[in-house]
Amino acid sequence: MLYWLYELTGGQGPFNLFRYITFRAGAAFFTALIFAFLFGRPLIAYLRRVQKKGQPIRDDGPEGHFVKAGTPTMGGILILSALLAGTLLWARLSNPYVWIVLMVTYGYAAIGFADDYAKVSKHNTNGVSGRIRMGLGLLLALIASAWTMYLHPPALSGQLAFPVFKDALLNLSLFFIPFAMIVIVGAANAVNLTDGLDGLAIMPVMIATATFGVIAYMVGNANFADYLGLHGVPGTGELVIFVAALIGGGLGFLWYNAPPAAVFMGDTGSLALGGALGAIAVVTKHEIVLAIVGGLFVVEALSVIIQVLYFKRTGKRVFLMAPIHHHFEKKGWKESQIVIRFWIIALVLALIGLSTLKLR
Repeated sequence: MLYWLYELTGGQGPFNLFRYITFRAGAAFFTALIFAFLFGRPLIAYLRRVQKKGQPIRDDGPEGHFVKAGTPTMGGILILSALLAGTLLWARLSNPYVWIVLMVTYGYAAIGFADDYAKVSKHNTNGVSGRIRMGLGLLLALIASAWTMYLHPPALSGQLAFPVFKDALLNLSLFFIPFAMIVIVGAANAVNLTDGLDGLAIMPVMIATATFGVIAYMVGNANFADYLGLHGVPGTGELVIFVAALIGGGLGFLWYNAPPAAVFMGDTGSLALGGALGAIAVVTKHEIVLAIVGGLFVVEALSVIIQVLYFKRTGKRVFLMAPIHHHFEKKGWKESQIVIRFWIIALVLALIGLSTLKLR
């Protein structure tokens, strides 16, 4: 919104700063962070008051989780409110890629909110039907994928780009849409599965999103894209403002979510942030790199799939409990050990993903 001041004044005086993505990204970060700090405590107090019993705890979950009974959920509202404030205030709102990512983020947030509300109001772990959640998620992903394919440069529309191999493109044509849908829906649900311990999901999400902020900036800048041999997508650099606001809001949330958590993110936050990550990957033509950078989320999702399929086939379990972070809880790891070690893994995977920009 404030970018318009640059256009209205012709970039004269201090408003010339507003033309720079880096300046607006910094401003968006601090806007979201301050917003989260200002409204975090009142929001948590409100959620605790209206939810009364807090998020329902699974009866078959790890025994240590029962001490968390009464902790409110839907804390994702704090992240998403701060994110929206930072993005709308500092992003160039004429950029369609910003609106695609916002649509996916807040569309999935609405699905997650409905699920959280159903769980809290009934005080059980049965939220919205899985089929309804999946159907709505696929619909949002369909709109975003088709819209993105329409906006991409003609030479890249419908193409699947590969990391490391500079000129390698696979023409998926219209099949790019279902592929992109799988990326977005898969990312949303993988982050949702990861969100099972205090602080476990939010830090890897911020690490992965920051990585894709760098990718978006490089891909959207013709000079960097040419130098690194990337497939340029003009306009994606504006997503850096969204990413910066997400990190600011995420840090503000982590202040209250650090063990012992004062509030849980809930499906409201985890589905939204995962969907945002998937949408950015599709927009920047780095879907495969998402599997590397978000490898932690991939492993969490695969652990559930493997557990379910193997149990149906043999009646036995591969893991003591799925998702895999619960397996380590059952093995006796402390929650803080699991969280910090998973953060380290997420950081290493992000650095590997970033290295693909130069390895060409």
